[in-house]
Amino acid sequence: MKALMVDVDGVLVRGRPADGRHWSASLETDLGLRPEDLHREFFAKHWNDVVIGRAKLEDRLLAALRHIAPHVTVERLIEYWFAHDACLDRRLLQDLQALRSWGYQVYLATNQEHRRAQYLMGTLGLASVVDGIQYSAQIGAKKPSAAFFEGAASAVGLLPADILLIDDTLENVRTAQACGWQGVLWSGKESLFDVLKGQLPGRAIPLQNSTGS
Repeated sequence: MKALMVDVDGVLVRGRPADGRHWSASLETDLGLRPEDLHREFFAKHWNDVVIGRAKLEDRLLAALRHIAPHVTVERLIEYWFAHDACLDRRLLQDLQALRSWGYQVYLATNQEHRRAQYLMGTLGLASVVDGIQYSAQIGAKKPSAAFFEGAASAVGLLPADILLIDDTLENVRTAQACGWQGVLWSGKESLFDVLKGQLPGRAIPLQNSTGS
């Protein structure tokens, strides 16, 4: 293993900063927009095109909001969404930083459109923690498509066998493995170093990480 590719949502980011709930849990109370309406008119109809870079987030959100919540601006909803979907797993971040200090490369591997990818790296500061981000709108394909994993490996100049995926979706892990990657299904119950036992030859696992403290 030379590099880790780490999923974002459900792995590195775990819902609302306040309580870990889904970002839209209080959407109706806060913005007067029902989550089920947003899902029906935006995510179900437009998200696939947005997340693989075929359409702009702002354009498709505008079309949806005109029908279901004309009182909410596109920028207000984006601001709300991103800020409420930003609870970082600090223990995992510390473990990733330790791996980088040992010479391993660490990348994000995630289904994202351009705006949130920039938010993750810039506003949330993940650019200082990882070596880069490989995301679906950039690649033009999303997990679990094999094209995503092929594009991500090519972009970082590594052989598939050199990369280990950490992901909370079994289908993503299986597809990565079918593409020649190593893959681990992430539950969040163990520390990263517990998960990687046997993958780090010659490395002493830090006691504080291996015990989960």
